[in-house]
Amino acid sequence: MLAWTIYISFLGALALFLLPSRRAAWARILALTTTIITFAITLTAFIQHRTGEMLTVAHYPWIPSLGIQFSLKADGISLTLLLLTGVIGVCGVLFSWNIEDRIKEFFAFYLVLLGAVYGVFLSFDLFLLFVFYEIVVIPKYFLIAIWGSTRREYAAMKLVLYSFIGSAMVLVGLIAAYVAAGSKSTALGDLAGYPFAPHFQMWAFPLVFVGFGILAGLWPFHTWAPTGHVAAPTAASMLLAGVVMKLGAYGCLRVAMTLFPLGLGPWGFHVLGFGSWRDVFALLAVIGILYGALVALVQKDFKFVIGYSSISHMGFILLGLMTLNQIGISGAVVQMVSHGILAGLLFAVVGRLVYSRTHTRDLTALGPMRLGKVIPFAAFTFVVAGMAGMGLPGFSGFVAELMIVIGVWHSYPSLIVFVAIGLVAGVAYIWRSMQMAFFAGTDLDTDPPPPPLPPISFSERLGAGILICASVIVGTFPQLFLNVIHPALNSPLFQGLRKGGW
Repeated sequence: MLAWTIYISFLGALALFLLPSRRAAWARILALTTTIITFAITLTAFIQHRTGEMLTVAHYPWIPSLGIQFSLKADGISLTLLLLTGVIGVCGVLFSWNIEDRIKEFFAFYLVLLGAVYGVFLSFDLFLLFVFYEIVVIPKYFLIAIWGSTRREYAAMKLVLYSFIGSAMVLVGLIAAYVAAGSKSTALGDLAGYPFAPHFQMWAFPLVFVGFGILAGLWPFHTWAPTGHVAAPTAASMLLAGVVMKLGAYGCLRVAMTLFPLGLGPWGFHVLGFGSWRDVFALLAVIGILYGALVALVQKDFKFVIGYSSISHMGFILLGLMTLNQIGISGAVVQMVSHGILAGLLFAVVGRLVYSRTHTRDLTALGPMRLGKVIPFAAFTFVVAGMAGMGLPGFSGFVAELMIVIGVWHSYPSLIVFVAIGLVAGVAYIWRSMQMAFFAGTDLDTDPPPPPLPPISFSERLGAGILICASVIVGTFPQLFLNVIHPALNSPLFQGLRKGGW
């Protein structure tokens, strides 16, 4: 049934494109129905998953002469991220209920993007994965360029150019691996089991890792992300930060680290204190954590605060991958889910609950509006999401960051100080933006009452409630996810990575 997440999303997009213009208002219902069905499929598959099982979803010859197959499979990692995609997909529609301009086209592009993301997480043929990975770029561009704001054409083009550069790097690495393995198969399992020469892996690994890392916001290739987040409409921001950036991190783990585990090994010499690509990318991840948090701390644009915070949190994910121990990598996967939920919620608060009502994202202008009193639900939601992002126990952020920190302590104890600084800076920028946006107004009885703003709609309350509950579930019952993630990491697919110094 998991294959139907792709088919139903694409069929829903086609139905929206064909929807008569006089029935455009039906687009919301059709989009919501489509995302609910696909979410229900992912939830059912997650609940029914047997621990350690690799679920074959579809397996058909596609281009037999080149060894390319239409191969869809799912393990614990895939199922976890598919479930995240389903949740974000539903909530994105709920927070876009107010869209009035070209409604059916907006939701059609939205569903194409969603279907392509499902395809990436399910693809176990690398050529098929690359095809879905490229399809993601097309609706991203149109959603930002048509429905975005704040230099939307520039942001959309920058995002596409960075994406294509990263994709070109990935494609070169995959073609090289295909040829080196005898040009017989593009299946992930076949290539992961092939003994590539160490010197080949030493250059192929950084090429593919950086190619995927660009979409994951790896510093210094991150600059597309803040501008893209700020320019994108709310639903696109939620998908972009919630799941699209996770495609990059997923590719780093699923493709680069799986195919080329020896690329993480020692070089045999040291340059500027670095003895392996693992050391290099661990440092870049820490720089991303600090850079994103410190830049977010001085932003005046509310949405830029959340945009740069995403860079910081993605740094935690990449650092967790570089620990090469089970708790660190498991924490990175849980952080993918946690950040997807919380970033989606924060972008929904800033873009829909605040900006669409106040028509400004300037923190100094928002303060006098006393939003904490005028739209208390938005203030409450931001406080909850912000505290969860800080790592408040009981929420997903605490579990994920704790696991990553423990993993870093085992692998890179010298980096713990810098990680701690990043965590403190994260508390500071959330607290600062919360104070300036919602609680900076005076409370004197002589002050004139703040101007009224449109009330929070039911769909917005429902979307926020779903995301808050999702974060609480992950934070309170992390074992539900770890029980499927750990067996996946211990599967034969990651055997080469474990032998390479897990």
